[in-house]
Amino acid sequence: MIEAETCNGADTGASSGGAANASSQRKIRVVLADDHPIVRDGLAAIVNRQPDMEVVAEAADGEEAIAAYERHLPDVMVLDLRMPKKDGFAVVQQVLEQHPRARLLIVTTYDGDEDIFRCLSQGAKGYVLKDAPRQEILSAIRAVSEDRPYASSSIAAKALQRMARPSLTQRELGVLQLLAEGRSNKDIARRLNITEGTAKTHVKAILTKLDAISRTEAVAVAHKRGMVRL
Repeated sequence: MIEAETCNGADTGASSGGAANASSQRKIRVVLADDHPIVRDGLAAIVNRQPDMEVVAEAADGEEAIAAYERHLPDVMVLDLRMPKKDGFAVVQQVLEQHPRARLLIVTTYDGDEDIFRCLSQGAKGYVLKDAPRQEILSAIRAVSEDRPYASSSIAAKALQRMARPSLTQRELGVLQLLAEGRSNKDIARRLNITEGTAKTHVKAILTKLDAISRTEAVAVAHKRGMVRL
């Protein structure tokens, strides 16, 4: 975990949403969690140039992220979804179990509707893509710091689309991941300690729910939506 130095320089590009009297206000304290140093450096530079924000710590994996939150109790934790040791989903779940009022903002490259829906349903306050404009990321941090949800129109639309689709059960998600690994029904049955007939039933239900006509198409759809890892 990297403890951050406070930078007080103002960014002339700060949005009008930034506090005009920031010098007299308590700054928004931010913890950044991302396994790519160049991403953390870029986000830290953007945040620390704001008169109303400061990065208080950085984390390179999920375990460091949880430790950093516990140590600093920031106003906002900005975190990626895919990190070593614990992914963003696990971090969101564990932090909110201990701190139900924690304000967590996902900043990631993953825009699958399942990723978005899962994070927001678990309690993350906002979801932004890494290629979003700088001011959108800053606006998201400010909104989340005030306990307001934040998502762009495209992210919100995907979340709504996911809500309208049938959900897979935990068992079906497990079978789906094994399908993504190229496992046969017989192998799936053996690994999950179920009958081959039950495995076939799960596969059929998965194809129906994903509106796919083959196992290959189901895996492709699931990967695009963020339901499996290849």
